Amino acid sequence: MAPPRRGNATGFDVRKLAASSGMPANDPWARAEAWRYTGPFTRFNRFRGSFPGLGIATVAFAAYLGYEYMFLKPEHGHGEAGHGGEEHH
Repeated sequence: MAPPRRGNATGFDVRKLAASSGMPANDPWARAEAWRYTGPFTRFNRFRGSFPGLGIATVAFAAYLGYEYMFLKPEHGHGEAGHGGEEHH
């Protein structure tokens, strides 16, 4: 069996404070605040609008990388002729 709780010397009960400072049973502002978290204001929709051109830019960059890989030849300026037979990196 647990020992009985001793009272606080100041008369302050932390458990009563925690119980009384929670959300009220009937919040009068709940309906007024509800619109902030529904419809176009959901967390996903707010994040989606943060970077408006990111999707188009990603597709355009991927298309450019595909074009470069398929159609452009790598030209480094290190032709085989002119080196005199020595190996070059």
